Amino acid sequence: MALCAAAVAACGSGAGPASSGGSASSGGSASSGGSAASATPSAAAAKVSLLIEVTPRPGAKAERWTLQCEPTGGTQPNAAAACHQLLTVTRPFAPIPHGIMCPMVVTGEQTAVIKGTWFGSPVDETFSQLSGCAAMRWKELGQVFSPIH
Repeated sequence: MALCAAAVAACGSGAGPASSGGSASSGGSASSGGSAASATPSAAAAKVSLLIEVTPRPGAKAERWTLQCEPTGGTQPNAAAACHQLLTVTRPFAPIPHGIMCPMVVTGEQTAVIKGTWFGSPVDETFSQLSGCAAMRWKELGQVFSPIH
């Protein structure tokens, strides 16, 4: 029964940002290592359900939390601001385009892994601040990685 409800919830989200090409391209699967959809009972009803892991520097302990949007929820410290920022970015999980000129500036050592679902599409993406283009991508979703950014 729960599987049917999850399938219906995903099917009813065609008007959402999924049509903007927001699916992941890193080759991973949201089901590897568990998905955010199993994090809380209300996650199945959310149009966006993510598990976020942020590491402040290599070798440091990662912080983990969940984020659900539409409706807002999860353990992310400022879920409302994170959802607002995530939902206003045109293609939050799109890869960095090939051939783009990027500044050779490292702005930090932080990395973040986001897994889950985005309007029915699987997400398995890694973000970092290890290059100029990666840092711009990080900045677009800064509230999602809060409190470390």
